[in-house]
Amino acid sequence: MPLLMLDLDNSLVDRDTAFRDAVTAFLAEHRLPGSDLTWVMTVDASGYTARHDVAAAMTDRYRDMVPTTAIHALLDHGAADRVVLTTSSRKALDKAKADGWTCVIVTNGRTAQQEAKICHTGLDQLVQGWVISETVGRKKPEPGIFYAAADAVGAPLTGAWIIGDSAHTDIGGANALGLRSVWVSNGQPWTHDAYQPTHVAEDVATAIAYVISAAR
Repeated sequence: MPLLMLDLDNSLVDRDTAFRDAVTAFLAEHRLPGSDLTWVMTVDASGYTARHDVAAAMTDRYRDMVPTTAIHALLDHGAADRVVLTTSSRKALDKAKADGWTCVIVTNGRTAQQEAKICHTGLDQLVQGWVISETVGRKKPEPGIFYAAADAVGAPLTGAWIIGDSAHTDIGGANALGLRSVWVSNGQPWTHDAYQPTHVAEDVATAIAYVISAAR
């Protein structure tokens, strides 16, 4: 069966919106300025800043105002507790499975946090497997994590597609392996000249639909 590898954060689920909601609640609970939302989101950088660096920055800023346990709880569970899977994405995954695709999530991040998102949204019931960088010791765009994903579901990497929102980790990883890809733009323009995705889609449901139709 053909292999479809899918990114998790800001592709299958809107991680940034979930984290923004969590930060908003955190600031209100601890009576901190609402304007700090922009600062926290900038430090977090859509999850690309290392968790310990975000924790250190927030601990320094809110010293004597917020317990460190509250900061750690926000970073460990805030987004994971709030992410949702849209109906359109769920239907697209069901369609891919019905058409014979083997779907596997390939995500960078910490195992406990990423698995919490996968299980909280019900993605564990919709895909055939997942690999997380902390678990396998390889991070996108390293080829090793994509090989690990293929091995996890017993599918060949040859002919696989990669869907994701990161030009560097997802589309760059696909390009390095000579695989076809769909970039989930989330309304942003493509700005990289070194390589191009096979296709650009506004969201993951549209991306999955394109892959299914292109393979027929």
